[in-house]
Amino acid sequence: MSDIKKYIRDIPDFPKEGIIFHDITPLLQNANAFQKSIDMMAEILKDKKITSLVGIESRGFIFASALSMKLDTGLVVIRKPGKLPSVTIDASYDLEYGKDTLEIHKDAINEGSNVVIVDDLLATGGTAGAAGKLIEELGGKIEGYMFLIELTELKGAYKLKPSDVYSVLKFPV
Repeated sequence: MSDIKKYIRDIPDFPKEGIIFHDITPLLQNANAFQKSIDMMAEILKDKKITSLVGIESRGFIFASALSMKLDTGLVVIRKPGKLPSVTIDASYDLEYGKDTLEIHKDAINEGSNVVIVDDLLATGGTAGAAGKLIEELGGKIEGYMFLIELTELKGAYKLKPSDVYSVLKFPV
């Protein structure tokens, strides 16, 4: 685990003062580190009965797409408003530094689908929680949430309970 942690670069005061941004681009630029992170996620999820992985815009797409190929599952995307071409539903949420909204195609999840929601980072749980509400509104069952990084001091995992929360790397704030 620590061998991929060295590929995460900390950027202070981004996107605003007081926030430490954990930049995953060095990890993505290294094929071995990226592959190892996907392998670690796949190992955690290998025994789950998953119909679809749901990637959250935008960095969640990177991990969810690679992971869906490895686990042989469908891929669903959740995007910011106005980016999906068909009929959508939406959910608004608070971020650690503002507010935002997510959308999903109304026909993306079937009743009873077993879903794991994937994103690069778990902070306060607002984004993932909104994604979970969308999945449940469409009749999907959340089998868990998967993150590359969890900022443990922000306690976002508690907001996602009772669902399972999996993180490959854990960082203090």
